[in-house]
Amino acid sequence: MLQKLRREFVVITMALVGLVLVVALGSTLVSSYMNQSSIVYSALTHGLKEDIDFTPRFGDQGDGDEPHGPNWLTLSADVSTDGTIIAKSSYYIDPDVLTQIIAEVLSSSEDSGHDANLHLSWMRAQNETGWRISIVDTQSVDSSLARQTMTDVVIVLVAMAVLFAIVWVISAWIMKPIQKSWDSQRRFVSDASHELKTPLAVILANTQILLEDPNVPPDTRTWVESTNDEASHMKALVEDLLTLARTDEAQADGAKRVLALEDIDFSELVDECAIEFDGVAFERGCSIESKIEPNIRLQADRTQMARAVRTLIDNATKYATKGTAVDVRLKKTDKHVVLTVHNASAPMDPEDLEHIFDRFYRSDKARSREETGGFGLGLAICKGIIDAHGGTIAATSTAEEGTTFTVTL
Repeated sequence: MLQKLRREFVVITMALVGLVLVVALGSTLVSSYMNQSSIVYSALTHGLKEDIDFTPRFGDQGDGDEPHGPNWLTLSADVSTDGTIIAKSSYYIDPDVLTQIIAEVLSSSEDSGHDANLHLSWMRAQNETGWRISIVDTQSVDSSLARQTMTDVVIVLVAMAVLFAIVWVISAWIMKPIQKSWDSQRRFVSDASHELKTPLAVILANTQILLEDPNVPPDTRTWVESTNDEASHMKALVEDLLTLARTDEAQADGAKRVLALEDIDFSELVDECAIEFDGVAFERGCSIESKIEPNIRLQADRTQMARAVRTLIDNATKYATKGTAVDVRLKKTDKHVVLTVHNASAPMDPEDLEHIFDRFYRSDKARSREETGGFGLGLAICKGIIDAHGGTIAATSTAEEGTTFTVTL
């Protein structure tokens, strides 16, 4: 769980910083493009307004207050409507390129454009002979923007790589006190549960002896039975806490070291669990229908996985609407094994659904422990087992479709 939290921290931090970096560099790239486009536009308009022999020079500010800008390679040409060149400025341009760009200009429905292949921008305006066409060589502009784009991409990639290394180190430092606290909590739950097992065993043994004694007065027997029931509940709670401690350890320290992994027939296991709850479902006023693909095998802890499946089926039969069927399905996809347990029941509140796998959380607060027989740990244990095996579990609940738990392994 802590490793997942660390990964999420790294991903979120890198996403936010990366977004800021991309926006900043993207803004400079857009600014450069707009600036270069403005200069090209200025050169094109001057080519339309000036005499055909106009040739800009370095530092030339023109006759008026408006500057000509840098010394762009600009060519102006007067062209008839049929494409014949009447006159052109002195800048040399390859005749074939000139013929191609003029044909493109005359066939266009726009009065300006850019040919990315020839690296030429153009603008046209009608005159007494047909068209005045202004052409600007944008090779330097296109190359400059391409170089800036490549530079920005390299900067982003290098910066993200450096950022990842820094954030990964920082995240480890940040997680140290959390890891220490988590380990302490896990050890406390495990140690306390182990320490409680012995006195609970003594209490249960003593109450059983008293209950078997015929000389115990009826009033006293009532108190002894109550003590025995509560001790039994506490024993179940301690066993659940020990299971949670083991699943936490499996997630933190590696499943192979904690879980008894073996090759199991998961299809057979799910089928056995479904048959086991047939009688329970009947007593609760529902039934179980299963559709299980045969011969699906997994590397898993059979005991723990059986407990997870039983918890899901038990939970489904417990809350199923009377007269309906609990649907248990198991199938294999290309890469995963998917187990679904569905029942027709009243929909869970979205807020309850969000916390359904939290420890000691009970979605139906109106029910007592005696009615449901649990402590709010069943689904938390189930999730812990699935997580320890590297899988995922999710729940959906609607009035139309009922409640479905989906396990993906």
